[in-house]
Amino acid sequence: MAAELHVELVAADRQVWSGEATLVVARTTSGDIGVMPGHQPLLGVLESGPVTIRTSEGGTVVAAVHGGFISFADNKLSLLAETAELSDEIDIQREERELERAKAEGDATAERRADVRLRAATGR
Repeated sequence: MAAELHVELVAADRQVWSGEATLVVARTTSGDIGVMPGHQPLLGVLESGPVTIRTSEGGTVVAAVHGGFISFADNKLSLLAETAELSDEIDIQREERELERAKAEGDATAERRADVRLRAATGR
């Protein structure tokens, strides 16, 4: 079993993150999944939620991901997201305002997106 896997997190408009990791946790339509080196090949549909990447250097990268696909084979993990933002790119105060606005207007989609961004940025 290899000690690390190569990860590519790509959104429709850009490459969000690429590197070596020891663990990736993502939400799929079948539930949360953890992928480590040597995992069985998989193909799944991503749900909106935070994706956590444990880097080979011991750090953690968190991204807010909204829809897409996850694929793993030959120790290469691809996360192909409709949209994705790294936690340090997220403006927490803006997302808190957006969450309140979405709740007041009853916009469930905007509320879910703001909640995912806040969870990714704050670790809640």
